[in-house]
Amino acid sequence: MAPERQLSRVEKARQILASGAVQREDSDDELGYEDHPWEWVYDDISDAQASQNATPRKRKAAAASSGPRIVGARMGSFTCRLGDAVFLKAEGNQAWVGLICDFFEDEEEDNEKMAKFMWFASEAEIQNKSTKRTDCLPNELYISPAFDNNELTTINGTAKIVSHDEFMRLHPSGQVKKTDKDYGKIFICRRGCNTRTTTYTQEFAWEEVYQGAHDLPALKELVENQTKATRKRGRPRKDTADLDDFVAPDSDDDGPPKTPRKRRKLHEATTPTSTRKSPAVRKFLTPTHKRIVVKKQLMFTPLGTRLLSPSAVSSPFQIARNQLHVSSVPDALPCREEEFSTVYRELEAAIIDGSGACIYISGTPGTGKTATVREVVMQLQTAAMAEELDDFIFCEINGMKVTDPHQAYSLLWQTLHDDRVSPSHALELLEREFSTPNPRRVPCVVLMDELDQLVTKNQSVMYNFFNWPGLRHSRLIVLAVANTMDLPERTLSNKISSRLGLSRITFSGYTHDQLTQIIQSRLEGVPGNIVHPDAVQFAARKVAAVSGDARRALDICRRAVEIAETEAAEQEAEAEEGQPPTPSRTGRNKSKAGTRPPKDTSASVSIQEQRTGPSSKKGEVTWATIRQAINEATSSPLQVALRALPLASKVFLAALLARIRRTGIGEAVLGDVVDEVKRLGLMSQLQPIQDYLLLAENGDEGIGATTQHTLTSTPMKLKDGISKQANEKAARALGIASAAAELTEAGIIGTEYRHGERVGRVRLGVAEDEVRLALGGDEEVKGLVPT
Repeated sequence: MAPERQLSRVEKARQILASGAVQREDSDDELGYEDHPWEWVYDDISDAQASQNATPRKRKAAAASSGPRIVGARMGSFTCRLGDAVFLKAEGNQAWVGLICDFFEDEEEDNEKMAKFMWFASEAEIQNKSTKRTDCLPNELYISPAFDNNELTTINGTAKIVSHDEFMRLHPSGQVKKTDKDYGKIFICRRGCNTRTTTYTQEFAWEEVYQGAHDLPALKELVENQTKATRKRGRPRKDTADLDDFVAPDSDDDGPPKTPRKRRKLHEATTPTSTRKSPAVRKFLTPTHKRIVVKKQLMFTPLGTRLLSPSAVSSPFQIARNQLHVSSVPDALPCREEEFSTVYRELEAAIIDGSGACIYISGTPGTGKTATVREVVMQLQTAAMAEELDDFIFCEINGMKVTDPHQAYSLLWQTLHDDRVSPSHALELLEREFSTPNPRRVPCVVLMDELDQLVTKNQSVMYNFFNWPGLRHSRLIVLAVANTMDLPERTLSNKISSRLGLSRITFSGYTHDQLTQIIQSRLEGVPGNIVHPDAVQFAARKVAAVSGDARRALDICRRAVEIAETEAAEQEAEAEEGQPPTPSRTGRNKSKAGTRPPKDTSASVSIQEQRTGPSSKKGEVTWATIRQAINEATSSPLQVALRALPLASKVFLAALLARIRRTGIGEAVLGDVVDEVKRLGLMSQLQPIQDYLLLAENGDEGIGATTQHTLTSTPMKLKDGISKQANEKAARALGIASAAAELTEAGIIGTEYRHGERVGRVRLGVAEDEVRLALGGDEEVKGLVPT
């Protein structure tokens, strides 16, 4: 037995594009091979003569005022009239069959002659195998309630529709001979069918239900009444037993609408991938005839799994961190009910109408654009599964996930036909797909996220994606998501931006009340109340004043929970060891006994109680924790590294900044910097800012005599003033040489030693603003850094 011949690339594309159509071997025998222009056929000669001198606008107005006057169309010797069954061209020798319902001229397409068709469906077009009938005859068609407008140039001949009894009378053998004039043109129709829901009408005789164009309304009513509609008017039902994924939120009937909640986590709507089992090596042939080998994925040895204790997984901090993570899918999308309804309404209308559409969604980052669109698509898919909405295909193209914008063509073609091809080949196939009439083409919704990343030099990718929805047969719906409102005007040319002006939806930044509601909804169900309500308010107001980014607010709160968890763990460890608690970074510089006289702190305590309550337990997220998380989030990595330096290094940098400010020169002598450290030490005694900054009384030690990173000595007692003798005995700070060496090794400063350490020169290796911003608010050197 000879092996089965593999289909070529062109044959495979034609098979995909023409799936469901009927086969024709004599496609052009009736129309002939000469390209004659199409002409209207009117109901009488006088109207035809009068219309020859009239403009197309007047002809259309006259037809609208006095009823339909066009009864047919003629091309050469071929004539078709209202109510005739005709073939329409498909790919290759394939053709669609439809009834002509109306003739008209499309002003938007330069008065192109058009016709409205009521389609027949073949058995191959019905996809639901569980409810599809099995008694279909080889040449049987089903009349469907689907209509579509096409050019007259797509008409490819006349078809003959008869009942089963009439067919057996004409052809008793049940088969049409090739020499017969009806060969390939006669079909049996005994039922109507809605291909969306796979429901059929009762069996009828075609000659009894249809005899001409005047029976078209009755025929349509018959099919619509006896088949199940593709959807029910109104929003998708939320009380259906089968759709237990969504449940309406608890709210009063008079309250504002809210996004339906999900009882269980659903898979995110992503681009469908191929489910076919592929061999170890699959080969694809690109248009350049270069063979690409896709190898099987490598198998890796799994690494050891780290097991977490049940207490760590079930701790309130772990639960809060998981729910505050930006990748966590919430049960609902609060504060986006209006935008959700707008996107749902626009997308649902486009799917129902079966037309193309282009929707431009803009807004700053973190305003819920992509999450809202995915939620809308998920609910529309649920409605389609419940047969409340027409089927549609969803494809997501993220500009940040493709290495080349032209790969969007391959992703779209793979989603439509589960076939992987090169971008250039996919573009060719998509052009042919969207330009070929297909009455049963399923609408396709394309989400183009990160739109600014898909801009090319000649803008071909974006132009094609925004041009295809305007084609009559595409049924392509493009959702373009970008971060700026004026991206079409700034980046794209006029021919592209004009296509984006059809429908625009803007997502504004969240307000502090909305951010508070979002954070509180994420913290629902967290035991222990580890996040103080005032801390949530503080984080929401800080973020809303800058950008209104919900992701930034969630990240700040999540980092604050991590800080609180670390402090709680340190306290528990110290309590088990029996050691006194070590002051945290925020409270490291609290007063010590003997360093300064106690002061009245009742005012500060009252302010603290007003902000965080009378008492805040350790491990609770307060406004101070939120402030620390904000400082970490808004600081550069260099500032974070500077804040983590030892005390001696911070004092050295503060002294270097003070010396540069004093002299106005970008570099200083190392000995002068050490003298500046001594002045700062004396200032810290006069102004009780730092309790850890102490000076040594022994002045015989050199600059590099010790490698300590703290400044140690007995504090000097100052009463009415500083005596000259005390000032002369003030020693240099310890650990300055090692601090300078470590800063030099880290690249923060640059040193140049000449004849000795003291005469060496030192300069900053980073920007002064970075050092000033990092150390200006640091509690250890606060007040020592010049502003």
